[in-house]
Amino acid sequence: MDNQSLVNKRVILLGASSGLGLATAIAAASGGAKVVIVSGNRQRVNKALEQLPPGSEGYAVDLSIEENIKAFFEKVGRFDHLVYTAGENLNLNSINHTVINEAIGFFNLRFWSAFAAVKYGAPYINKGGSISLTSGTASQRPGAGWSVASAICGAMEGFVRAMAVELAPIRVNCVVPGVIKTNLWDSMTDEQRGGMYQYLENNLLLKRVGETEDVALGFIYLMKQQYGTGRSLVIDGGTVLV
Repeated sequence: MDNQSLVNKRVILLGASSGLGLATAIAAASGGAKVVIVSGNRQRVNKALEQLPPGSEGYAVDLSIEENIKAFFEKVGRFDHLVYTAGENLNLNSINHTVINEAIGFFNLRFWSAFAAVKYGAPYINKGGSISLTSGTASQRPGAGWSVASAICGAMEGFVRAMAVELAPIRVNCVVPGVIKTNLWDSMTDEQRGGMYQYLENNLLLKRVGETEDVALGFIYLMKQQYGTGRSLVIDGGTVLV
């Protein structure tokens, strides 16, 4: 069961200059993995590399462009695990205030770029390797104004199941985070964000808002385990239960 260890495994993380991706890169590296982080901004990639061990790799790639993703995997070659966490800040709007062309744009980086990463990355994954994507609890418990986020998350979970069948024996899973303290919520005012966090601390079963390290442990588990595929691992403090 050597594949349960991350020692000397090559892990590619797309969208890993901050937030969930960087936390997962740090956790994987601490387990002995050789990490490769990818994000669209060179300066942010370099800053993230300062938090990772010597020998870690970092690439600036605009993941919104399919050809860039294809060229990246052709360049980096074989690896063991793929983690996709890239996504821009979402604007939450009721459906009557949603501009459909803007809503379509949110799918590009969060869904279609993940689709492309799987398409072009899967042929380079070593035996025993895995793909881990990112969804969210909006697929199971949306609130008012979450139509676009819920649709993206539902599409991702369906895609994960389809790829688990099509790409077997490569394991394909996703993590389903609840609200996590990341820059995802930077489009909110400090007051709005603080109010949301306070509401969750008062009402969630675990009485706290999630941290990036909580979700990183989920990605590490999905890389190490050897008998689960097509699954959605919910890490939400009890969000879908209350």
